[in-house]
This record gives sequence, C-alpha cells and structure tokens, in this order.
Amino acid sequence: MRRDLRVHDNAALYHALKHCRQVHVAFVFDTAILNDLPRADRRVEFIRESLVELDQRLAELGGEGRGLIVRHGLAEHEIPKLAQQLGALAVFASHDDEPAAQLRDGHVRGHLADLGIALHTGKDHVVFERQEVMTQSGTAFSVFTPYKNAWLRKVNDFYLKAYPAERYAAHLAPRPEALRQSVPRLSDIDFEATNFSQLHIPAGETGAQTLLADFLHRIDAYGQRRDFPAVKGPSYLSVHLRFGTVSIRQLAREAHTRAQAGSEGAAVWLSELVWRDFYVQVLANFAHVGTGESFKREYDAIHWDHGPHGHKLFDAWCAGKTGYPLVDAAMRQLNQTGYMHNRLRMVVASFLCKDLGVDWRWGEKYFATHLNDFDLSANNGGWQWASSSGCDAQPYFRIFNPVSQSEKFDAEGKFIRRYVPELAGLSGKSIHAPWLAGELELQAADIALGKTYPNPIVNHAEAREKTLERYAVVKKKAA
Repeated sequence: MRRDLRVHDNAALYHALKHCRQVHVAFVFDTAILNDLPRADRRVEFIRESLVELDQRLAELGGEGRGLIVRHGLAEHEIPKLAQQLGALAVFASHDDEPAAQLRDGHVRGHLADLGIALHTGKDHVVFERQEVMTQSGTAFSVFTPYKNAWLRKVNDFYLKAYPAERYAAHLAPRPEALRQSVPRLSDIDFEATNFSQLHIPAGETGAQTLLADFLHRIDAYGQRRDFPAVKGPSYLSVHLRFGTVSIRQLAREAHTRAQAGSEGAAVWLSELVWRDFYVQVLANFAHVGTGESFKREYDAIHWDHGPHGHKLFDAWCAGKTGYPLVDAAMRQLNQTGYMHNRLRMVVASFLCKDLGVDWRWGEKYFATHLNDFDLSANNGGWQWASSSGCDAQPYFRIFNPVSQSEKFDAEGKFIRRYVPELAGLSGKSIHAPWLAGELELQAADIALGKTYPNPIVNHAEAREKTLERYAVVKKKAA
C-alpha cells in the first residue's frame, strides 16, 4: 500500500489477491520521506488513522490473524527484507510517477530481482496515466482543453469499473506471529500530535465515503458555489484522493454518470478530476517540471527577488501578514488547518509571484510542507500556472487584483472575519481594503493600521508594473 490506502476498488490489491494463493498486505512509513517532514505533521496523522481502519478492514474480510503489516524504515530496504522474510514470490504495488518514487521503485525492483522476487506495478491513482491519452501526432498533451476533449472521448465504463478486491478476500494470509503488532503510534515513529483531531478531518475509507455522500447531495450546485471560500461548495475529498482512501474511478464514475444525465455541477467537477489526470501525465512526460525547472524553460530567465527584501516579503506572506485581507485569511487558514480553498490557492500564488516578485518555487515548497493534500503534480502544476511558466498557464500579463478578488468571492467578508478576526468590526466594503477605510470606522473597529493589522506591504498597481518589467525577459526571448 502506498497512495492507495483502501480495500475497495484497489487495483494492486485486486491483482495480488486474484493471482496469488496467499497475500500479505504491508505499508512502510518510509523514512526517506518522513525525515524531511516537521515532527508535527497532519498528513502523518491522517495516514496513521487511515492505516488503523485499513488494518481492521483486512481483519474483517480475511478473518482472525489477518491484517496490515507496518514497517518503519527505508522502503527500498524494508520491502525486499519483508518479502524475503515472508517467502514471497511477488510484490504488487500501484504506480507513482514522482521522480523520487521512480528512483525508489527502481532500487526496490533491483533488490527484489536479486532475491528472485518479481515486482508488479500498475495504474490505480488516476483514470488515464502516462501515454494513455496522447495527441493525434503521438505526443503528450501540454494544453488542457484538447487533453480534456481526448480524455472524454476515450473514457467509458471499462476505464471506470471497480476492481472488486473483496471477492478474493479468502486469499489474505494470516500474519506470522512476530508481525502481528498493531499500527504504530505517532510517538513510535518519532512524530507528535497536531490539531488534527480538533479539525474533525474524517480519515480512512469510511471518512471518504461520508464526505462523498454529503457532496453528492449538493453536486448540482458545485459550479455556482465552488469559488466562494465562505460557502460549503467543494467536495473536500482532495486529501482522500491524495492518499487513495477513495478510488478515483468511483469519483469519476459518479461525476461522469451525473454529467451525462444533465448535471452542470457534475460536469464541472469532472473537469476538475480531469485536470488532476492532466497534471499527473505532465509530470510523467515532462520530468523536468518535477526537478524545479519551469515547464516553459524561457521563464527560468526571470530574475526573482531572492535577496533580504524578497525574504522579508515571503515571510510576511507565509505568516498571513501582507496587509491584504483575503491573502492573509487564506494563508492563516493553511497554517491553522492544512487546507486552502482552490480559488484562494490561485489568489495567493499570483500575489506571491506577481505582486511580491518572489520565486514561485518558494511558494511551491511552502505549500508542499503545509498542505494536507500536497501532491507534487498538482502543486507544481498550480504554481507554474499562477506564475505563467507552466503548460496552459495564465498569460504573464494576467495578474489577479487581491482586492477585487476579495470583493467578488468573499463579498460580505465572512471568510476574512473567520481567519483575520482583528478586522471583524469593519463593514463589508472596508474589510477588503482596510487602508481605504475612514479613520472613524477604523477607531470604531479598534484597528490601528501598522499595529493591530499591517499596512499593505506593496502597492498592487505599482507591483503590477514591476511584474510586467520582470516578465519582459520572457517576451524578448519569445520575439
């Protein structure tokens, strides 16, 4: 188990159970990944809670003695060692196209081969992967809309059908006595508790299905509600997609069926799921995007503010203290919960790159550390989209105005008031740009700009002109 922490509709588990007489199910807390994480990380808690449920589910399906084998160490060492210990003839896993994962899998494959053990990997994390959807000339897509059209032409019931792993549950093998330990506690793997339990994020397969059931009741309105952070519009399933506690095939099947029946909301949501596939295939076919390079290499010539001033601006952005309320509210939501609304991801990314002149890679790395649903392909794709350096990105001269975005998508200031409570006393108009509020209103709201809430760290109109100058190098190279 890796990015597929579920029993239902799990392709690798299905193939293993169908083709093998005895199957052990394992998960490795890979120290190659964990060692770079903060010691208090909500994602590790989410994984741990999901593993507890997965262990129980396997025991229920297979009977006494069955369950999950959990190891803690370097996966490239632990998997071959465990396979040898169990006398396994083969190892099954799902594909992972991230560069580090590809390198790890190569090492595992080599170590297993030395032991005479086969490694079988297959698609599970996306509907279409790698070179499954290509242009008519046989090349990978780099523009979303034609990719989406090709995706929709190709998709059918065959690609969306479930893998009924439960059908072969009798092939689950009892764990050897020495391997029947329970799922380790956070402290056992050198991690600490966060505010995860207070956030009431439902983990595991049951958590995913609960969220899905709730979303399907309101999916028809998804297109109208998804852009407003104070409204319950999204599915909130992104973290479950990231760790595979829900099947992408199940979600795409629900969306596709409802879209064909006329649901505009379902059609919009399906498009978002296609974007996810699109970014995964970009990473698989254009590997340089996963190594810190721009998809459009000419954008690597841009001179970002890497000096002390840039660091100061970046620190203010990270802390939610830029003086732009919607940006600050979004960053504080991320810091407090590990979640950020998709519209706000675009707003804060544009603000960092095009208002502050800070390298998009800094923002990408910050999101990678703090997002519960961090996924390299989507995170990189989103940041390169915002900075205009990616495939099918917004043009470099399109620069979000953080005030107008706030007025449009949080008109009453409900979201801002939740995460920037020091501004709660301002009117719906003034809360989007406190520096334009009258002195009497500021006093009545107990706000002292520069003290209780910062003044804007940049002037948007002036920053826009500087951005156009900064991006001129790209225009010259294109000419």
